[in-house]
Amino acid sequence: MLVDEPADVFLRYSLALELDKDGQHERSLDQLNQLTSQRPPYVPAFFMAAQQLARLVRIDEARTVLRDGIAAARAAGDAHAAGEMSEFLTGLGSI
Repeated sequence: MLVDEPADVFLRYSLALELDKDGQHERSLDQLNQLTSQRPPYVPAFFMAAQQLARLVRIDEARTVLRDGIAAARAAGDAHAAGEMSEFLTGLGSI
């Protein structure tokens, strides 16, 4: 499907989730990073990347992704996503 529609953000997001399930974390994170780097960014990709980084005990990276994601969600007017990421960030604690 991606061959036919390489710019489809939902397909790319789904691929990233499947790569994560398959244990291909760096490939998954790369896909998610591409989605968060595009303009406009795909807001759900920030949360998924942060969750994956937290599972991999890469907490500082997860915090950075969450902060960026909260800003992107607010810019997009997505208060719900910003709130979810804020709660997750709080749950990770601070250093």
